[in-house]
Amino acid sequence: MEKIRSIINASVKVKQDILQNTKLLETVTSVTETIVAALKKGNRIYFCGNGGSAADAQHLAAEFSGRFYVDRKALPAEALHCNTSYLTAVANDYGYDLVYARLIEGIGNSGDVLIGLSTSGNSSNIIKAFETAREKNIHTVGFTGSSGGKMKGLSDHLLNVPSDDTPRIQESHIMLGHIICQLVEENYFS
Repeated sequence: MEKIRSIINASVKVKQDILQNTKLLETVTSVTETIVAALKKGNRIYFCGNGGSAADAQHLAAEFSGRFYVDRKALPAEALHCNTSYLTAVANDYGYDLVYARLIEGIGNSGDVLIGLSTSGNSSNIIKAFETAREKNIHTVGFTGSSGGKMKGLSDHLLNVPSDDTPRIQESHIMLGHIICQLVEENYFS
């Protein structure tokens, strides 16, 4: 029982640290404004991640393209890893490091938003996607752990959760993602 309480307390502490981090909260506002502006111009939102972060990327994309709180029109959002034929072909032919970059090269347009989730901030396939996004004038939003890793220098907006513990970072990524979904929905459809 005490171990369970300890784990829950660790999760609560990270969220309390976020709550006290004015810069991080301001970044949530900036990300929301960037997404709303992109959507109003007819642009798309793309998500990418690996493992649990891929699951979170897919979850958040579904909140945008499906619905969050209100019954409304679908928003153009997509998780880039969902086409397994593409993913396995490119990984086999070019290497896993290029699976997201090639897709951004092929379908990304200037003004779109690419959101990458990586607890370390050092996932090479997301880094390469962010580099490609930069070349195409696509906004980049990094969801990472405390240091931001290599994604820090490639993110227009960095949401670096103040933790180095992967499960606690991922729990906070989904929380911040849900907040952004709610704020985008409220602002875009108001």
